[in-house]
Amino acid sequence: MVLLHVKRGDESQFLLQAPGSTELEELTVQVARVYNGRLKVQRLCSEMEELAEHGIFLPPNMQGLTDDQIEELKLKDEWGEKCVPSGGAVFKKDDIGRRNGQAPNEKMKQVLKKTMEEAKAIISKKQVEAGVCVTMEMVKDALDQLRGAVMIVYPMGLPPYDPIRMEFENKEDLSGTQAGLNVIKESEAQLWWAAKELRRTKKLSDYVGKNEKTKIIAKIQQRGQGAPAREPIISSEEQKQLMLYYHRRQEELKRLEENDDDACLNSPWADNTALKRHFHGVKDIKWRPR
Repeated sequence: MVLLHVKRGDESQFLLQAPGSTELEELTVQVARVYNGRLKVQRLCSEMEELAEHGIFLPPNMQGLTDDQIEELKLKDEWGEKCVPSGGAVFKKDDIGRRNGQAPNEKMKQVLKKTMEEAKAIISKKQVEAGVCVTMEMVKDALDQLRGAVMIVYPMGLPPYDPIRMEFENKEDLSGTQAGLNVIKESEAQLWWAAKELRRTKKLSDYVGKNEKTKIIAKIQQRGQGAPAREPIISSEEQKQLMLYYHRRQEELKRLEENDDDACLNSPWADNTALKRHFHGVKDIKWRPR
């Protein structure tokens, strides 16, 4: 199995294994799905943090309005009356005005937070350092855990306009957002390795050879963005160690230059009268009073 270290730009994303005989059409789609799936988990965790703190989303026509404005316009949050968290709600006003402030109690909040931590660990970039490959099944498992936690806290479900529910139903609208720019469409995804585009019409072995123990750094890119930057010859950690070595070497050379070449003449072994004074018995005579 060829090991792919997938990056976006200079940032590590995840590890993935594939046989050398894999069609690059299939592999590119697989990498794009895992990449986009990880982004979905991250977006869900971000929204669930707000859910745990401030409750469900307000209707779009009530978001950003003050209590007086809502009362004056006679607006009503019908879903807020239905979607009450298990164990009762604790009021915690959302200063941004996106959520209704009916937050879950501490016990239910911990259910959400613990599940989020577990889901983040599954798709974490630290898996690269640990040598763990991330598969689509692992991403789906993280999504299922998040969905289960929301169902425990909100057994009646979430409003249809809540971004968490829209993410679970794959109806999210990311247009005009930074999150939307990060997503790469499967049909427009490209894989690059060694400054070469891995063309979808070929197989992985056409580029990396027949050795199944090969490890490559593949960069995922949106079609039309051009070739990604090449990998540096040495890593940032190796560069730091190299700079530290040269700094120490320069300091050492500087100290040697500052040392007086005649300093060694003050040493006892350099005294040419030491033997004479030894036989005359005048060694180590001090003239100062005791």
